[in-house]
Amino acid sequence: MPTATITTKGQTTIPKEIREYLQLNPGDHIDFIIEEDGRVVIQPATIKVQELKGILHREGMKSVSVEEMNAAVTKRAATKL
Repeated sequence: MPTATITTKGQTTIPKEIREYLQLNPGDHIDFIIEEDGRVVIQPATIKVQELKGILHREGMKSVSVEEMNAAVTKRAATKL
């Protein structure tokens, strides 16, 4: 299991194995998510443009209004806090 040391300034280096697995590059951001059971999950905060392909239109998918989009964003943001 990869491990890292915390400096006196609270900094650490993400082990190479983990950076490669998460496809992290210099300048990328990461999120720290505290789960209900107390575990902390680290995940990339950046999304590659290629991952966005096709998310706006799918065959047979109904359109949503701006209000519905805003409501979905607000709901999702509330679950992150």
